Amino acid sequence: MQVGNLTKSVIISAAMIWAAGCSTTSTTTDSGAAGAGTGDQAGGASSYGTSGGSLSSGAVVTAEDLKQLRTVFYFDFDQSVVRQEGFADLEAHARYLAQNPSASVRLEGHADERGTREYNIALGERRAQSVERLLVVNGAAANQVETVSFGEEKPAVLGHDAESWSQNRRVELKYLSK
Repeated sequence: MQVGNLTKSVIISAAMIWAAGCSTTSTTTDSGAAGAGTGDQAGGASSYGTSGGSLSSGAVVTAEDLKQLRTVFYFDFDQSVVRQEGFADLEAHARYLAQNPSASVRLEGHADERGTREYNIALGERRAQSVERLLVVNGAAANQVETVSFGEEKPAVLGHDAESWSQNRRVELKYLSK
């Protein structure tokens, strides 16, 4: 049964990656938040495609390259599917982990304040696991990745509006030192 679930996860992830490679690039988002369509996510995230060109597929990813990569990945309301614009950076993070077996990362899942505490903890966990699957499919070892969910408990932005909520629906990728 585990092999079946793993196979399904690999197939779904491969299809998502294939779809990302076949699609056109756009500077708009479908978050529906104020400021959507600007091509820049709120919260000081780096612009989309930061790794475009400089970290081609299969390239060695150095610790210096990690500074250029996005480490916060945003999600649509009530969703745990990684947005396409995060794929290139996650693939580069996965290559770094694959090339550095002693490195490890913690994926911190978050949700906005809407919903019950229990629901938001579960949603944050699903979001972190979604990012984990993409990392593992792209070469990171499962034992290098740890997931934790904070639900709504650690908002990035305090506020009760669409803009604040969009910044709180996220997974933060944090490297752990040994």
